[in-house]
Amino acid sequence: MKKAIVILAAMAILFVSGTAAVAADTANVAVNATVVGACKFNSGGTIDFTLDPSIGGDVNGAVTQPQFWCTKNASYTITDDNGQNEVGTTHRMKHASLSEFIEYTFTYTATGTGAGKNSPITMNIASTVAEAQYANASAGSYSDTVVLTISP
Repeated sequence: MKKAIVILAAMAILFVSGTAAVAADTANVAVNATVVGACKFNSGGTIDFTLDPSIGGDVNGAVTQPQFWCTKNASYTITDDNGQNEVGTTHRMKHASLSEFIEYTFTYTATGTGAGKNSPITMNIASTVAEAQYANASAGSYSDTVVLTISP
């Protein structure tokens, strides 16, 4: 009789554990991500002119180009504020102590597509001062600051 009770108990345990295995189920967990289109400047730049009226001629600036990056395949647009001394859309450098200005051109490629954070893009700024702008200018330092904005 004792042996029969042990066998029945073992069968009951097997039945219960077998029922639990049959009751198992699965579920899916969706995993999603969104990569945000972003652009950031790595560095600014400089434009230097040496304007000598005795030599004359239009003078191209020596440009240290800004660098930036944009998310891979994100389209970007670059704009500028025309500088601190602009008149309309004309860029102008101001004399350090006089109310005199020298106009200059400021051009660059304004649109493109990013290649990712590890693939910086170098801008292609070109800047020129026409001889007529400095031929009769007062000697001294002239400067301006142009703010660039990049948007994805």
